[in-house]
Amino acid sequence: MNIITIRQAVASDIDALAPLFDSYRQFYGRESDIRAAREFLLARFNHGESAVFIAHDANAAIGFAQLYPSFSSVSLARTFVLNDLFVRESSRRKGVASLLLAAAVEFGKSLAAARLSLSTAVSNETAQALYQSAGWRRDEQFFVYHYAIPAQ
Repeated sequence: MNIITIRQAVASDIDALAPLFDSYRQFYGRESDIRAAREFLLARFNHGESAVFIAHDANAAIGFAQLYPSFSSVSLARTFVLNDLFVRESSRRKGVASLLLAAAVEFGKSLAAARLSLSTAVSNETAQALYQSAGWRRDEQFFVYHYAIPAQ
């Protein structure tokens, strides 16, 4: 039986992360583009713009979570947006996503963050059940709005 390990990723993990990140984007309807996925992740590492956790089963990378830092003016505290969470389909239902969520929470606690936030597709009931079982609560106070900046 293999043991699943979770650790914070470093730049040298890019080659293992890029295919996972590309699969994550495909899950959300984007075309495959490994090169762009790799470049995007590398830029986040090079600029210290995110924290990524990687899951391994033996020597195989099977999942990741990516958090982006933010701040709460009202709380006068650091926050994180758990923007990306993905587990390879063949590794699902083994507790990998729960371990990645727990690593994200511990990371936030270690930096005295006030909260972690995430969003998921309304139709992604499997993820919603996972989040709720892990202690995450759906916001009942605020609506979220987005403004899409047109491509130039």
